[in-house]
Amino acid sequence: MELLFHALKEWAVAIAALESGTTIMLLRKGGIHEQNGHFQVVQKRILLYPTYEHQQPFLLKPEYAHLVCPVTPGLHPQLVRIGSWAEITDIFPVVDESIVNALLPFHIWNEHFISDRLKWKPRQPLYVLLLRTYKLPQVQEISYRSEYGGCKSWIDLAEQINLQGSQPVLSDFTYSRLVAEIRDIVGDKFYAPCGK
Repeated sequence: MELLFHALKEWAVAIAALESGTTIMLLRKGGIHEQNGHFQVVQKRILLYPTYEHQQPFLLKPEYAHLVCPVTPGLHPQLVRIGSWAEITDIFPVVDESIVNALLPFHIWNEHFISDRLKWKPRQPLYVLLLRTYKLPQVQEISYRSEYGGCKSWIDLAEQINLQGSQPVLSDFTYSRLVAEIRDIVGDKFYAPCGK
């Protein structure tokens, strides 16, 4: 039996896109409270923890913007839905705006998001993460805890989630094809994630 408690916090709309197979890509610069002040991956296998507070419809493509329901700042659900986990297969640190723009067909964000992310902490790259997403056989609902809050990318859940019976969202062939297309755009600047 494989158990997992390490989770990546991400907009709920992005997690829904990963779970539906609409995308395999996340774009990250990191939260305000990141360790050492910049984004880093310490685990390859992670649960996907949905967040709602900072979702901005104007930073999403139109087909995703309407899926965002605004919430009051500081509001957190009492129960958090965990429906999937992912293996981070590739990480591309990108600073070239033209490369990030060429990746537009592969993710849910719009040009405003790309420009905004590249300008914030401009000396740090924008990290393009490729995730092989797996749906849990049954959605788990966990209780929200105060330590899950704040502007940080990574959290450890108080309870472990059993991964047994999970199914990949995309076939091996489809996922490999998408990864190859993205690698062709990024070129030789990619590196594999470290950690467990």
